[in-house]
Amino acid sequence: MTNTQTRIKHTEEFKEQALKLAERTSVPEVARQLNLHASQIYGWRKNGKKDSASEREADLAAENARLKRLLAEQAEELEIVKKGRHLLREASKIASFEFMQVPLEQFSVMRMAKVLAVSRSGFYYWLKHRHKISQRDRARTLRDITVKKAFEASKGRDGARRIQVELAEQGNKHNLKTISDSMKRQSLVAKAARKFKVTTDSKHSLPVVPNLLEQDFTADAPNQKWAGDITYLMTSEGWLYLAVIIDLYSRQVVGWSMDHRMTANLVGDALKMALFRRGLPEEVIVHSDRGSQYCSKSYREIINAHNLKQSMSRKGNCWDNACVESFFHSLKVEAIQYEPIMTKEMMRQTVFEYIEVDYNRTRRQSALGYLSPVVIEQKNVA
Repeated sequence: MTNTQTRIKHTEEFKEQALKLAERTSVPEVARQLNLHASQIYGWRKNGKKDSASEREADLAAENARLKRLLAEQAEELEIVKKGRHLLREASKIASFEFMQVPLEQFSVMRMAKVLAVSRSGFYYWLKHRHKISQRDRARTLRDITVKKAFEASKGRDGARRIQVELAEQGNKHNLKTISDSMKRQSLVAKAARKFKVTTDSKHSLPVVPNLLEQDFTADAPNQKWAGDITYLMTSEGWLYLAVIIDLYSRQVVGWSMDHRMTANLVGDALKMALFRRGLPEEVIVHSDRGSQYCSKSYREIINAHNLKQSMSRKGNCWDNACVESFFHSLKVEAIQYEPIMTKEMMRQTVFEYIEVDYNRTRRQSALGYLSPVVIEQKNVA
């Protein structure tokens, strides 16, 4: 049996944002997050490189200076710990032992004893002879630490239900009330909702098409039903507009595009990205509202050229495109709402990272049995 894998084409916008994300992290990390080969990213970087040799040298010099400063700061901190630890040694020895018992699975006793300037034998003696604390209290403390770690790993987005699923996969099975109580005890509150306004304008004389979905958002396989829409993103430099295409089988965002103007090209670019990434499938139902961008000649030409089936919501009925509305809600609540007002470039990077790293690959969705879109496709698609 042979496996043929269609090479996915990526738009220039996707490449640009992927390279910027690689600058903030690393090429191997971005390749892993976006399911790419590192060689692809290096190739994009080589082909699009515009910096002069002097600019590259300046960047390297700046990075070298930053690392030197970091090493100097760390050396200073270690020296302070070494020279000043004796001042608090007797008063804080018990506190040190109490600290050491909590992260035993994370750090070795030898390393903790060295950093805290206490003896291993003293720790083990205290551990054996200290007054017995309640097993229940100890378990609760460890559980609180585990819950808080999972909450922080989700960037404050996950509530008790998603954290329960995440911990269960790690072998820590707790009921929902136990996790909810732990979150309340630690004042851990998932990012909350806020209403956002409708975007597109359906008051036009352009041709519309029937609703082929009729609020049936289920699909048996990828590339049967796609749904798209546009939303506003407020920045310190004015509005930025985001158009997306979502595969209703896995709820994966398979196409997206951002621009400072809400034009037919915006939705066309998002649809083209979806087509490239999915290997140019045909007979896909592509659903949207009746906005003028989706009724435009250029958008309909893309639909016809690739033998797609266009579908549109009924006039003024947001429930006909509920899945995309739900995605926009999650994006704004989880990635934008609580952040300071960003520039357009910062907003582009935030949206790119949320879609390609967080939402598609790691965010658990209740509609998918608390799996992410990428995982659900890997599991169910041969």
